Amino acid sequence: MASSGDRRDAPEPEALDGVFHALANAHRREIVRFLGQQPAAIHHLAQLRGLSLPAINKHIGVLEGAGLITRHKKGRTTFLTLDPAPVALLQHWAAQFHTYWGTGDGTFDNYEQYLTGTTSHTRGSGRTKGSS
Repeated sequence: MASSGDRRDAPEPEALDGVFHALANAHRREIVRFLGQQPAAIHHLAQLRGLSLPAINKHIGVLEGAGLITRHKKGRTTFLTLDPAPVALLQHWAAQFHTYWGTGDGTFDNYEQYLTGTTSHTRGSGRTKGSS
């Protein structure tokens, strides 16, 4: 039954797909990075990225669709903030790939030793297929 608990903790595939799609573009990744440090006005982000307002608004629409950013209107200026929930969703998904076998080259070596140990253990009984 532990696996059903694991599924409950797993991110919704559609939400994760939206986050990956949104972050597949370098401009959008930079917008997210910048907004992770501080809120910003849309026109300021356009200047930073060297984009026109229509172009930046397309990117903002994709980021909003993924739930990564939120708009805040103050007078005539629209500010954007980063919503940490989808970022946490991405972190949760990526954390499942944390290796328990080691890091770098040691990962494969440790796994190979594990397999060899398991194989040696099963072969270590001294029995062969024809003996009883």
